[in-house]
Order: sequence, then structure tokens, then C-alpha cells
Amino acid sequence: TIPASARKLREMIKEVHPDIVHAMRIPYEGMLTASALQGLGTRPTFLVSIWGNDFTLHAPSTPLMRMHTRRTMHLADALHADTERDVRLAREWGLGEDKVTLVAPGGGGVRSDVFYPPPVPVKEPVIINPRGVRPYVRNDSFFKSIPLVLAKRPDTKFLCSSMQGERQAQAWARDLGIESAVELMPPVPFAEMGNVFRRAQIVASPSVHDGTPNSLIEAMACGCFPIAGDLESIREWVTHAQNGLLVNAADPQAIADAILLGLEREDLRREAAGLNAEIISAKADYGRTMERVVEFYKLVCW
Repeated sequence: TIPASARKLREMIKEVHPDIVHAMRIPYEGMLTASALQGLGTRPTFLVSIWGNDFTLHAPSTPLMRMHTRRTMHLADALHADTERDVRLAREWGLGEDKVTLVAPGGGGVRSDVFYPPPVPVKEPVIINPRGVRPYVRNDSFFKSIPLVLAKRPDTKFLCSSMQGERQAQAWARDLGIESAVELMPPVPFAEMGNVFRRAQIVASPSVHDGTPNSLIEAMACGCFPIAGDLESIREWVTHAQNGLLVNAADPQAIADAILLGLEREDLRREAAGLNAEIISAKADYGRTMERVVEFYKLVCW
């Protein structure tokens, strides 16, 4: 579908004369823009944003995806990524060393008026999985870990956002006999998500491909103790056994053991909450991040 769509985009560019075309992913927008810009005499500045699985999952999946990814990186004038890892991978996929880059969380960072700690620490053993249904999130392992946790901590409750009505999640809860301990939640409006996080002691993010998950750092800003897949990108935010725990997201026992440790160690949760507040303020505060975004656009355009 790229050639026909690229012809349409090329005509739009000729008509509008934009200063910038900013593709918000490599597949499909970046690939489409790269194709559209070929053949243009004078072309606009080409920016690309990349996300957690553009390089680790999509790019190497087929020869055609590899070709289009390399072409996109060769033509890009500047790059926004949400992890340092992806800047490194972008260079390996053809982004020039002279090209401007910005590392900043998606969505502009964490809004401190929405995501902040509760007035008093949460006492109830509540776990939230905010990742919804995604092919690169091992919700199967997460659900299988729940009976293992309940065997030792039967009072634990599990919140699963954006899973209400999902047949697979319903089947896991039913077949594993954990329906009474699991709340399959509907999608929650952004402005209310902080209140949900402030109900929980622990946030679980069992992904096997990722960049910087907004939901993970937002939960950390709300004081949740993070348990996440042991990925290079996540290690930019979480140091194992210091401000969270990193696990094999495909191993239900590993997830359960981490949850149980997080529940048992109030001191670890407390210390992690303090460290995470400092990390989020330094690396992901919305106001500071957007100032950097403005400077990035100025640098690229002028």
C-alpha cells in the first residue's frame, strides 16, 4: 500500500509546502513519508518518532520491513525516541551521526497535577497491570502468576486496566479460578488514571518488547513499586532491587516471586518511591520535557 499512498502524500506536500513532516512511527508513517519525499526537488524537514518495538520487533521481521526501515532512517533529518537504546539502534539502522536527536517520553512526559503519590502510603495489597491487551505484553504469564501469589497472600487484589470485556482475559480469570481477586477494568480517562494508580502498591508491566511505557512511569510517579520485564529500555528507568524489580516476563513464577517480595518489603517500596519521584522529576516532568521539545523543533527548523 505504500506506493499509492506515497503519491497522495507527495501531492499534499507540494500543495501545503510544510516546514516539517513529522512521522509518529516508522511503520507505517515513517515508511510512507520516506517514500513520498523521494523525487521531490525541495523537500521539508523530515522528523521521525520511534517507539518501543519499531526496531526490536517490526524492523527485523521481514526483508521488506528491513528495507523500508533503513530507507526511513537514511532520509530522516532528526529523530525523537523515548529511550537512549533506540537512538543507538537508529544509528545502526542508518541514521546519520550528524542528525539531531531528542530522547523524551511519549506524550510529553508525566503531568504532576494528575500523577502524584497518595497522601498516605497504600496499606492494601493491590497490584495494577495497566498495559491492556497488546501482543508484546505477556498477560498470559501475568494471569498465571496470580494463583501463585494468592496461595501465599490470599488477600491480594489485581486491577487490569482496559481489559473489561476481553474474552481471553475473562477466560484466564475463569479457568484459573481467580475471578474474585481480579477486576477487569474498562478504559479509564487520562485525568482519572492517577486515582487508579494511587489505589495500588505495585504496578506490573510484563512486556517482552518496550520503549518507555507511559503507564509505567506514570504509575511510578504515583508511588507504585514497579515490576517489569527485564529489557534494556526499562533498565533506563528501573535498577533491579533498588527502585523496582526486573523479571523474565514469560515466567509466571518469576512474576509471582517479585510481586510477593514487593508486598513483603515495605522498606523496599518506600525507598523505591523516593528514588522514583526523583527520577521522574529529572527525566520525565511534563513542563521540563516540553521545553526540550520546543528547543528540539527550533534546532531542527532554524
